[in-house]
Amino acid sequence: MKARIISLLLFHVALGAVAQSDRDLRELRDWMTGHFSSEAQAKRDSAFFTIQLAVYPLWQNRSDGYWLYVEQADARTPDQPYRQRIYQLTITSRGIESIIYTFDDPLEFAGSPEKLEKELEREDLVQRTGCEVVLKRQDRDTFAGNTVGKNCPSDLRGAAYATSKAVITRDKMITLDQGFNTMGVQVWGSARGGYEFLKIKP
Repeated sequence: MKARIISLLLFHVALGAVAQSDRDLRELRDWMTGHFSSEAQAKRDSAFFTIQLAVYPLWQNRSDGYWLYVEQADARTPDQPYRQRIYQLTITSRGIESIIYTFDDPLEFAGSPEKLEKELEREDLVQRTGCEVVLKRQDRDTFAGNTVGKNCPSDLRGAAYATSKAVITRDKMITLDQGFNTMGVQVWGSARGGYEFLKIKP
């Protein structure tokens, strides 16, 4: 299983026309929700930091897919997340798309998904067009996917575009985010594979 997960991250995931079901969508939502940590990986390999990842369900009465609030923070500063996003999981002709949104003043909501749910409206979100991750079930135990081509713009550290890859099981998420310049040279992100986040509690 571990070799299969690694191989899915090393190579571009084929995005065929296989239909995904509502059951797949619910199961993916459930697997992604919870608290995760990369501590085990950081202990094995000093190239990786101990990162905490928290994913909370949001706006559960909406009918346009499943919504998740996502926080990522260095374990040394858990109350100061460096990445806060909202994901919308929905089925499209390409598969299950995780559509990415940002919002103003994110640190105001750090560690407070209840506050965010009450005070933030759908209209307050800004979609990161082209940065959606298209996921497909690989087998009964694994979903995997990636952004498409060079469609996700980025100006971080001289990048022109960013790519994201993800492998998700019921107890683990592996994510690999990288930025590339106009020549296709990587300018940020891990060069040693994805971060391995183990689920530590639902």
